[in-house]
Parts: sequence; C-alpha cells; structure tokens
Amino acid sequence: MTDLLSCCHLYCTSDVAECVRFEFVRYGSSTQVMAALTRLCASFSPPARLVRRGMSRFVRGEVREARQDFDAAMAMDASLRPRLWQRGLALYYLEEFEEGAKQFRDDVDANPSDTEEAIWTYLCESRLVGNKEARRNFLQVGEDPRRVMRAAQGLFKTGNGIEALREAGEKEAQGHDDFYAKLYEGLFYESEGDASKAKEAMLASLETNYAQRSGDYMAGLARVHAKLRGWIDE
Repeated sequence: MTDLLSCCHLYCTSDVAECVRFEFVRYGSSTQVMAALTRLCASFSPPARLVRRGMSRFVRGEVREARQDFDAAMAMDASLRPRLWQRGLALYYLEEFEEGAKQFRDDVDANPSDTEEAIWTYLCESRLVGNKEARRNFLQVGEDPRRVMRAAQGLFKTGNGIEALREAGEKEAQGHDDFYAKLYEGLFYESEGDASKAKEAMLASLETNYAQRSGDYMAGLARVHAKLRGWIDE
C-alpha cells in the first residue's frame, strides 16, 4: 500500500490518492483491489493526462495542439507509441501522411486485428503513393467481429462494395453501425477524389442519433472532418 500511495502522490491529484487510501480501508489490500487501484493511478499519470487533453483538443478542432500533447505524452513514455492511434488521426488531418502511416502501422503491429488502423494506414498512404499502390500494400489484419467494419475493410481494400457497407449500416438497431457506415463511406469517397459524395456521406453521419448522442471519439472526428473541409461552421 505504501508504494501505491507514493505513486499516487507522485502522479495523481491529492483527491485520487485519498480515494486509494479509502478503498484500502474499505476493502483491504487484496490483489484485485491493488490491481484496480494501480490502473486508476496510472490513468492520472502525466502522460495519460496529456493524451486525454490531446483528445479533448482534437474534438474541439485544435488538431495541431492535440498532436503536440500526443507527442509530449510519447516523449514521457515511449511505450505509448504503439497505442497512440489518436496521434495518427491528428497527423492525417495535419496532412503529415508519412508519419501518420507509420503511426498506424505501429498500431497494427501491436494489435494485428485492428481493422480501423489498417484503413487509416491506407488513407494516409493513398495520399502519398496513390490508391492503386496503397491497396497493393493494404495491411492484413484479423477478421473484425463487426459486420460494418468488415464491409468497410473490403471497400477500401478492393475499391468495391459501397452497397455492402450501406447494408451493414442499416442492419443494426442502435445506430452505431449506421454512423460508422456513413463515416467510412465519406472517407472512402474522399480518398477517391469525389468531394461531393464525401460531403454527403460525412454530413449524413453527423445526422445520426449515434453521432449526436454517443460521445464517441469518432463522432467527434466526423465533426472535425466536416469543419476542416468547410462543410459546417460549428
């Protein structure tokens, strides 16, 4: 307990450290409590705070400042790099496509089943070498359990399958898949150079209940995308 409290006072607020002390008094120093509280402490470490601040800045449209926070977090803890997909998204919108592709490839190396990172790798690399070459180098990942993401993967990987993506989005009642289908349709059309269809699909994604109510980071990304392209004012 002493070591954990020392960690809290070093990296966390005094309120968090006091919460840790209370939990030990309440439940005792079991292995499970120790593990849970260690994770709690880590979430308040300086690098973790920088990542959270960067994410908040990104969804407000402060993309360059977000990238600076992600870089600062990575400088403090190099082990974060393979998990900093948020940094890759910021790099994409800053048009730093080579570094963005590297970030996403590092993510996939760490998580070989990450369909979205494979797509974002393609989005970065297609801006560097064109769609044909980027498809030739499309990352192989494990099968995604989400139908909508399997359809999105197939669309970007082959250039065909827009109807399959739309159908996947319509099948799920909670609205999650509807949003993601429209988001990735918009990103696909943008990668194909069709700004009109990209705008239509991206704005449709923002009209979904999921985008408006979920608080999902990717819903924030859709708003940032539309704002940066001049499609919305907010």
